Amino acid sequence: MPRHQRGKPQSSASGGSQRQLRVGELVRHAVSDILAQGGVHDNTLAGHIVTVPEVKMSPDLKLATIYVMPLGGQDTNEVIGALERNKKFLRGEIAHRVNLKFAPDIRFRADERFDEAERIEKLLRTPAVQRDLKHDLDDE
Repeated sequence: MPRHQRGKPQSSASGGSQRQLRVGELVRHAVSDILAQGGVHDNTLAGHIVTVPEVKMSPDLKLATIYVMPLGGQDTNEVIGALERNKKFLRGEIAHRVNLKFAPDIRFRADERFDEAERIEKLLRTPAVQRDLKHDLDDE
């Protein structure tokens, strides 16, 4: 059997292999600690509290996609720009804090989950959906 077919198949719903999830969580903690301690000396980042809700690792663990969101969701593009400017420093800090064979290349993305949750919440509050929900409850 070829090597890539051994073991359990990876599920895209789970977010990757157990190793990817574990390393992603280690990187998330490292980046969160660096940002919380003010380790990055940037005026844009100094004026914002940045949360790191998720880090997704590539299967070979050489690329980390770090999802970030400034508190309140304001100035997201400026914060991502500041993180991009300090990418080299952050990558070095991650390499010191997370014991990996290679320091992963990092990229930053805005976390869109809050926007998507708000969109769904608004959709559920529309009169048409409320009418359908009331109709379903009356049938029971």
